[in-house]
Amino acid sequence: MKSSKRKFEPQSISKVLGEIVQSKALNTGITNARVNEMWYELMGSHMSNYTEKIILRGNTLFVSLNNAALREELGYGKEKIMKMMNEQLGKEIIDKVVLR
Repeated sequence: MKSSKRKFEPQSISKVLGEIVQSKALNTGITNARVNEMWYELMGSHMSNYTEKIILRGNTLFVSLNNAALREELGYGKEKIMKMMNEQLGKEIIDKVVLR
């Protein structure tokens, strides 16, 4: 059996890393991490006491809170939360916020 010789053209590291980051799975993970980080930046560090989990699934942001009063209060500002998060992301990713 003949071994095939492949000829690779040199590529810059930034191009290769850019292609890796653009892969769907990695891009989703990076966006989820950014959304988690932004939640505490935008909502304040005190939210860490009340926030249990933040997940971006599709275009829906799910936030699990352990305080019913806070959940109710934030429920009135879902549109504002969505707008602030999308502005920080630089594109319209979140189209719905679900508070649990």
